Amino acid sequence: MANLDSKAKLRWACRRGMLELDVLFMPFVEDAYDALSEKDKGIFQRLLEGDDPDLFAWFMGHEKSDDEELDYMVQLILNRVKV
Repeated sequence: MANLDSKAKLRWACRRGMLELDVLFMPFVEDAYDALSEKDKGIFQRLLEGDDPDLFAWFMGHEKSDDEELDYMVQLILNRVKV
């Protein structure tokens, strides 16, 4: 995925085929993305390259990504949405 240098492009990339992913990604982009380090922004953008079934399994806790950076980002997003 090309560097998503604009917020509009990033929002578009966050639109997924699964509502469960949309409700995680969209608030994260709006509320937390700008505060991430450049490295973490890159990891988040890489996460968005994933297939919806894999992302769903990771976020629902059914599986864990073999990529430590992607797993870190999944946990960061999950911790952010917990009440």
